[in-house]
Amino acid sequence: MQLTTFTDFGMRSLMYLASSPEKKCSVREIADHYSISRNHLVKVVHKLAQLGYILSTKGKGGGIALAPHSIELKLGDIVQSLEPSMDLVECFDASTNSCKITESCQLKHYLFEANNAFIQTLNKYTLADAVQNKLEIGFKA
Repeated sequence: MQLTTFTDFGMRSLMYLASSPEKKCSVREIADHYSISRNHLVKVVHKLAQLGYILSTKGKGGGIALAPHSIELKLGDIVQSLEPSMDLVECFDASTNSCKITESCQLKHYLFEANNAFIQTLNKYTLADAVQNKLEIGFKA
């Protein structure tokens, strides 16, 4: 399993904002900090704002900031909201499944269980937990 770049950038953006929750910053600042595409990050930040995870204001004095409740978001819930699909294999989606062994295959059950365990494990931790030692992971003091 591999998370999309979109989810990766979303998680990094939330962690960056959580490291200084009282401060507004720009998309460019986050993109420069991580050396990632600003254009891609704009789309990610837009989605984070739609989800209510961040506050976004335009114009002079504008910027983005972590929404007050977001520091307590569970990491698994964040991943699920950003990933376009958590379907590990094609048979997880009945509408597109064309696998010829679906009926007799037991692997799908094990993969489904593993996928749920992945999210459950992430949901033991919050965004606050992920930035607990922010200086150790390269955030500005």
